Amino acid sequence: MIVDLLKKRCSVRNFKQDKIPQDTIDYIIEAGRLSPSGGNEQPWMFGIVNDKKLINSISIAAYNQKWISSAPLIIVLCTTIVEDERGARDIQVSRFPELKNEILTMNKALYNKLNSEEHQSKIPGTNMVLAALEHGIYSTWVSYFNVNEVSDLLNLPSLYMPSEILVLGYAEGETKVKIKKKKEEIVFVNSYNKIT
Repeated sequence: MIVDLLKKRCSVRNFKQDKIPQDTIDYIIEAGRLSPSGGNEQPWMFGIVNDKKLINSISIAAYNQKWISSAPLIIVLCTTIVEDERGARDIQVSRFPELKNEILTMNKALYNKLNSEEHQSKIPGTNMVLAALEHGIYSTWVSYFNVNEVSDLLNLPSLYMPSEILVLGYAEGETKVKIKKKKEEIVFVNSYNKIT
């Protein structure tokens, strides 16, 4: 079932104005809520936005991506901003030892933003995209936006920041699935040996 959904998933930027039923929105959110996270921290908050004026304002904060305004619903994936802790930096150093000095001396504010649990919002976001598609709702993932402006629009407390935006709705017109690479192009077993 999941693979069947993935085969028809594609980004859509033109939506019908049909309202998405609340029980469907609840189902999509539930798919996100049940997502795994490191240490089961669940470092997220999901902002449901269905007010057309606010959606339009967010489209402007997303560097004037006007197509976002056509959507009847967006979900803003918000993440906890991790405070600067030596343990977190030590984990990053263990992953990238060649960058030890840069990691340990990075500005605290910059480090907090870059080392936030932002990456963990991608798991619930992916689950939401698939849950929406089960109900015939298409989406596009948006990462290109002004974080501070969207935070202000949503009145987010300083603990959270928006990390990703899911733009959702029923597709207007034909959908077109892009061709994916063949398995042989993206898989190796045990050791990478490029075939030439």
